[in-house]
Amino acid sequence: MHVSWVSGTPYAYALLLHARRVGDETMARDAAAVIDHICAHLTPGGTFWGQWSASGGWSAGWTGDRCRVHARTLGDATLFTLRALAAERAHGAEHPAWDRAVRSNLAAALAGQDPLTGRLAAAHDTETGKPLDHEGAAGLAWIAALVEAADLFGEPAYLDAARRAGDAFADDVRSEFLCGAPEDVSLAPTSEDGYNAVIAYTLLHEAGDRDGRWLGLARRAADWTLTFRYSYDVAFAEHTLLGRYGFRTRGGDQASPSNQHLHAFGLICLPEWVRLARHLGDPYYLSSARENLDCFRQFVARADGDFNAYRGMVSERFYQTECFQAKGMLLTLSHAWSAGVLLYACERARELPEFQEDL
Repeated sequence: MHVSWVSGTPYAYALLLHARRVGDETMARDAAAVIDHICAHLTPGGTFWGQWSASGGWSAGWTGDRCRVHARTLGDATLFTLRALAAERAHGAEHPAWDRAVRSNLAAALAGQDPLTGRLAAAHDTETGKPLDHEGAAGLAWIAALVEAADLFGEPAYLDAARRAGDAFADDVRSEFLCGAPEDVSLAPTSEDGYNAVIAYTLLHEAGDRDGRWLGLARRAADWTLTFRYSYDVAFAEHTLLGRYGFRTRGGDQASPSNQHLHAFGLICLPEWVRLARHLGDPYYLSSARENLDCFRQFVARADGDFNAYRGMVSERFYQTECFQAKGMLLTLSHAWSAGVLLYACERARELPEFQEDL
């Protein structure tokens, strides 16, 4: 289990949101237990670890270096633990260990900010928490956590650091070269870099945007992200699984230039994307958000045996071209993140006025 990114806190938070809404206390305890487990085991340097396994315990994740934990994973884990903390407080529940873990991770983020450029670290040392480098845009993931923590904890220093980082990463957005978001991709661009940027700059805008620069950068990040999004439906042979089920690719994102399958990870920024559309007054961005959600609601197993899956399974990959598998196939793996990100998007969409007519 990763602490975030492809498992862990975002999806535990989604499960917690769902459990609280439907009144399932057992489910809520299970979701909280995942976050408890993650927050109870920080690195010696004060950050989250990257990954946990039953056989190997805690490790840095997929970076290939036990001492190098990736900032995207840390930033995501901090953000969604923070959101879970806020949601639980609104429900009347306190989680001191979550609070401590969030503050500890943010302390590492602040200490790792480059004093000259303002860039937030791309990776941290597990032993010391110190920054290992500032290459790429993985550090963008810290911005959202800093912005929301500034509000929840009443700490203006967090927002100041987020704004400095927003300025520092602005050139990456303007030059249209965002890269480094996934642990296993290093300095190559992926759709996930765009999701991080949309979240970061939308939240910076909402935290106070006197001259409109954050809104402009959020729009540019969204436009860059849309270069990964399918605006048409691919034709599949009738005898393929996707062809037989009438799968529509419109609204799906290609994961990256090298991972040429469609994935649902764009749903992680659905709330910010919809609010960005609202801020811009541009219906195209709202349409793209609707299409993204609609695309990945197509293939949820309705019963055991539906497309050879068990009820509730959601494939991680859809092959709209010949890449790893034949065109028209889907990956026979339902991952914590592929089901979890869809649950998250659906739960958050229920709160958005723009989706009320869909309920």
